Amino acid sequence: MKTPLTIAAVFAFAAGAANAATHEVHMLNKGEAGLMVFEPAFVSAEPGDVIHFVSVDKGHNAESIEGMLPEGVEAFKSKPNEDFDLTVSEEGVYGVKCTPHYGMGMVALIKVGEPVNLDGAAAVKQRGKAKGRMADLIAQVE
Repeated sequence: MKTPLTIAAVFAFAAGAANAATHEVHMLNKGEAGLMVFEPAFVSAEPGDVIHFVSVDKGHNAESIEGMLPEGVEAFKSKPNEDFDLTVSEEGVYGVKCTPHYGMGMVALIKVGEPVNLDGAAAVKQRGKAKGRMADLIAQVE
């Protein structure tokens, strides 16, 4: 027999899942910001939302940037040329790169709820064009 507390917990979980949003990010050879970009490159989300990376152009993937994930979030790396879903569960900022095009500046930043790890993420050294693009993305965090 289910207790009222168990039933309430089930309804609360279902309500939270029903409110989750999906944010679509395209992986592109060319976009509004130039060559080799995630579009949009900055996403503001809530815990439980899904970031759906769409492989529009060939040769791209989505991989976490070391040191740019909230505490307790496991690193991730999608396969090239495949769509990828990332469920963001913890508050903070998530740094994302396209592995083969990272030096060309193909990076994205996802802010989930409160940016609790922003200082640590901002301190991560970037390379090539990723340095300037990531600095611009971090400047968008409020």
